[in-house]
Amino acid sequence: MSETNQCESLEAYFNAQPEKTKQALLKLKECNLEVIPNTTELFNYNIPAYTLVEEGKREQQIMIAGYENHVGFYPNSTTIEKFKTELNGNKTGKGTVQFPLDKPLPKELIIKMIKFRLELLNTTKT
Repeated sequence: MSETNQCESLEAYFNAQPEKTKQALLKLKECNLEVIPNTTELFNYNIPAYTLVEEGKREQQIMIAGYENHVGFYPNSTTIEKFKTELNGNKTGKGTVQFPLDKPLPKELIIKMIKFRLELLNTTKT
């Protein structure tokens, strides 16, 4: 993520990415919009973020980021822990998973993860 960290809009962020990264990010965006069509799209930490609840703060957002060899998907640590087995083979961190660009994005899994996070927020009101 080189010059993209200072983009003025989400469109500019996506367009500043190499084509393969851009396409993967757009697929992640589509997954978010499929589950949360009324989301607010914004920047958080200079990367695209999607609110799960109205006026959602950082803990109530899903963020995505483009890198040279992967895209980052940041759904929250609870979500990563819940889907740990299904994410086997992908590099994960406390609240993130890296999807390599040389493999197809697991769209169904990503949608399940977004739905889980949304349901968790609606249940716990965090």
